[in-house]
Amino acid sequence: MKFQKRFGNRKRTNPQRGLMLIVLLVVILYLFFNTENILARFF
Repeated sequence: MKFQKRFGNRKRTNPQRGLMLIVLLVVILYLFFNTENILARFF
């Protein structure tokens, strides 16, 4: 219960920081999955 309360408070205080992390994660995953295509274009 205490852990849930702390997590909830942290989520409310910094919504933009979480959004930034999600965007970063998506970009990293996109690059990771498209590395083969990018390398194929150059080589």
